[in-house]
Amino acid sequence: MSKVIKVLGTGCTKCKMMLETVNNVVSENNIDATIVKVEDIMEIMEYNVLSTPVLVIDEVITIKGRVPSKDEIIELLK
Repeated sequence: MSKVIKVLGTGCTKCKMMLETVNNVVSENNIDATIVKVEDIMEIMEYNVLSTPVLVIDEVITIKGRVPSKDEIIELLK
């Protein structure tokens, strides 16, 4: 089943790093996932988070305010 991964962030350095890391993990591990970058502040506010970047997997907030390691992302996607 395909996962939907959202990276919420307005375009800061950490947000870009998270998006790049998620893209790398998905491609390197042949994970069936759709990656969506959400930059619209109104849409980000719907998730009720105060700090970005935020990693949302299948509409569940998994990480907020920091860039996770590749291993951490792999664990979350299992």
